[in-house]
Amino acid sequence: MPQPTYSFVIPLYNEEDNLPELYRQLSRLFESLDGDSELILVDDGSRDRSLAILRSLQAQDARVRYLSLGRNFGHQIALSAGLQFATGKAIVVMDADLQDPPEVVAQLSEQWRAGYDVVYGQRLSRTKEGWLKRLTAYGFYRLLNRLSDVEIPADTGDFCLMDRAVADLLNQMPERNRYIRGLRAWVGFRQTAVQFHRPGRFAGSVKYTFRKSLALAINSILGFSKIPLRLATYLGLFSAGFAGLMMVLTIYWRFFDRSPNSHRLEGFALITMGVFFLGAVQLICIGILGEYIGRIYEEVKGRPLFTIKELGGLKPLSNPHNTQTHAVPLAKGLY
Repeated sequence: MPQPTYSFVIPLYNEEDNLPELYRQLSRLFESLDGDSELILVDDGSRDRSLAILRSLQAQDARVRYLSLGRNFGHQIALSAGLQFATGKAIVVMDADLQDPPEVVAQLSEQWRAGYDVVYGQRLSRTKEGWLKRLTAYGFYRLLNRLSDVEIPADTGDFCLMDRAVADLLNQMPERNRYIRGLRAWVGFRQTAVQFHRPGRFAGSVKYTFRKSLALAINSILGFSKIPLRLATYLGLFSAGFAGLMMVLTIYWRFFDRSPNSHRLEGFALITMGVFFLGAVQLICIGILGEYIGRIYEEVKGRPLFTIKELGGLKPLSNPHNTQTHAVPLAKGLY
């Protein structure tokens, strides 16, 4: 089979209501692109009829391929799994809820043809999202850029087109706690943005809950910044300076301030405040260290990124990048 020009990698979880419309819009898009396309759909352990729909789509259209993971590994791991199987000269990453408009892909392709290796979608607006969601997203991207060791473009998600060379580099990265848009920025190469207005979900409920979004935010900061570790040092220095100041003031009040009307910070309340303050500083520092140590623990275990229970239209990986493979029947295996 000749190498397709475009590989569309789309992770999904419980998207039975969106899959028919997603396929319809992408089929129409494929006819307008300047090359052959393949569609790789990654079922991240869905509990609805998503897998059955994928089987049906693959049976009627050879351009559709799918892989079903052994359980729900999370969006970033599912996306990484799809990248392992993509064979196109350019890889388009999208979400299955149609919030990444397929019609924008033509603009991404145009910039790729102009010589850019990574073309990412940059959101100008977010339709059908509450003010709190928009506010926290705005603040998070700016905070991440201030803390990160690399410049990660603001207001961007995983929606992008990347050259084959960039995808190969991402596939070679062994880390478990993955933040694809950060890794995409870290590799460098020529990158540019295509701005678009992000619509609301076509159907179904939001899969990135507040808890998952918070976990992704923490993961992105810890994965691309050492500043939280330095924060522990800063808190320690601040506590030492504060303690030194209080010691000086206490000595002054004890030996030099003889005014009967002076308001001295002394007694049990002062001691209690100091103990609680130092305890909070210690717990924060231990928590920061624990987050980094937890990531080290995940890495040294050496477990595969994901497991696969079913492949459709795809061959098992013969030599997966930085993963472990075991001889198992059919398409099932560890990757």
